[in-house]
Amino acid sequence: MSTAYAVPESAAYGHIVTESEAVVAAETNAHVHSNTEAIVRDYFKDIPVMIQVARCESTFRHTLADGSVLQGLVDNADTGVMQINKRYHLETATSLGLDLYDIYDNMAYARHLYEKQGLQPWSASSPCWGQTLAMNTQ
Repeated sequence: MSTAYAVPESAAYGHIVTESEAVVAAETNAHVHSNTEAIVRDYFKDIPVMIQVARCESTFRHTLADGSVLQGLVDNADTGVMQINKRYHLETATSLGLDLYDIYDNMAYARHLYEKQGLQPWSASSPCWGQTLAMNTQ
């Protein structure tokens, strides 16, 4: 029986990753993920549904293992932990002094959107977070 390990993104093509390198990479990825989740949970403790939105939109990831900011798979303009679409929101975010590539600014802009438009900007992921919302209201 083999054990699956994460492969460090810094490993060069053709480099045979040792078990210890793979374990360190997996622990680092898990640590970054858990820190991002804790940051989101703390920031949105007053709006719990936004925690669920982050879970559904980005699985609590803001950056990838290589340090780059998460971009959407369906639309690569979707950015960061809250998947803010730069095409529609970059200009406004910038005018508010917010950098969508910064996790705190990404969440601050998400809060701004929520206060102006409710959950509508994240309606595409509502089948995911809507179930959690429905369970919490029963």
